[in-house]
Amino acid sequence: MTALPVGERIVLRAGALEVTVAPAEGGRVAQLRHAGVDWLVGPDDGFDAAIAWGAYPMVPWAGRIRNGRFAFDGKAWQLPPSLGPHAIHGVGFLRAWEVTSRSERALTLALELGEDAQWPFGGRVEQRVEVMPDRLRLEMRLVAGARAMPMPVLGWHPWFRKLVRFTFEPNAYYPRDAEGIATLPLAMPPGPKDDCYLCDAAVVLWHEGQQMVLRAEGDHWVYYDETPHATCFEPQSGPPDAFNLRDDVLPAGGEVSTWTEWTLATAR
Repeated sequence: MTALPVGERIVLRAGALEVTVAPAEGGRVAQLRHAGVDWLVGPDDGFDAAIAWGAYPMVPWAGRIRNGRFAFDGKAWQLPPSLGPHAIHGVGFLRAWEVTSRSERALTLALELGEDAQWPFGGRVEQRVEVMPDRLRLEMRLVAGARAMPMPVLGWHPWFRKLVRFTFEPNAYYPRDAEGIATLPLAMPPGPKDDCYLCDAAVVLWHEGQQMVLRAEGDHWVYYDETPHATCFEPQSGPPDAFNLRDDVLPAGGEVSTWTEWTLATAR
């Protein structure tokens, strides 16, 4: 997976918080800086592949779809592989987003999904990035077009620079099989460091003398901690391989949304 072309990067500021957004590079948060401390892995760190930096939106699915295959509406569907044989993290992080509104502290982005080989069902996605003096709020909404679709999973994939410590108290997780794909039934934690967990509590991170508290509307979090330079806590509205694990449908014209909020302070 190669790097995306670099376009305009937009800086939002409030108090000690500075957030850089890269609309052309997958609509992602390219960097989050609080009181001079950078929290995210960026392309300047040598990790410029589209999948490996910043905090990018995952839409219309998150995690892997097994071999890119699933059944829906009585048909078999095949998505192009993007990580080994599997289709991973949707299409939003690989496409340029349109800026539809902009102010000093907030930005709204939009993406037409289209009906193509990468995603046959169409729809439109809106993402709002808002900065407050002590927090970042991210919101995402997908509105279906003229076609029904398997229920999308929306989320964000932040690559946090290696943390000093963290608090994460999940209730259960989806075990992965030999192909590295999430399965049912749920198991009890602790589990490995690359799995989808159910967690109702806030996730608390410590880095460079600062503390960040992560909250989200949903209770699904992927925890990934298998690299020496980064740790990922990914809030998302459903599990990996959701199109095979669930049979929910988003009807034509229907919508689904989610949010996450990251609050910063001096470490306690």
